[in-house]
Amino acid sequence: MDRRRSLKWLCGFSALQLVNAGPAGAKDGAVPALRKSKAEWAALLPPLAYRVLFEEDTERAGTSPLNLEKRDGTFVCAACSLPLFDSSRKYESGTGWPSFWEPLAAAVATRTDYKLIFPRTEYHCMRCGGHQGHLFNDGPRPTGKRYCNNGVALRFVPRAEKLPEVRT
Repeated sequence: MDRRRSLKWLCGFSALQLVNAGPAGAKDGAVPALRKSKAEWAALLPPLAYRVLFEEDTERAGTSPLNLEKRDGTFVCAACSLPLFDSSRKYESGTGWPSFWEPLAAAVATRTDYKLIFPRTEYHCMRCGGHQGHLFNDGPRPTGKRYCNNGVALRFVPRAEKLPEVRT
């Protein structure tokens, strides 16, 4: 990542945290931020997951097995294990990426992304700031939203299994 992109990412991430994270004590459903250096995240994650989560890359459409996941359960952040989506809110969007019409409460934060010239709404894990995907207004009822997620940014936990402890 070049210096300009790093600074842009850092400034955007800082604004994201200030606007959306709330107090560090996790009052009123707010999630305390988890801060690690890029080197620490790179050591913990597979290369593609790291690039998507912390360099805002995108996986190729149709490559994630989570796109076909139909079981009952919870989708958690691949970096910090914060629960982000319930499987009951997942649907087939036809885009080639796992898509949801609503996240769990206090799970994601948004900001405007201009990488493709026109503005898009990007969303991140509320806890670690890991890039998940983009939000569009072409989803199903009741919200009309499509949270288009990179599969490598998520892990699926079947309902019968205990959710993993959030990473510290």
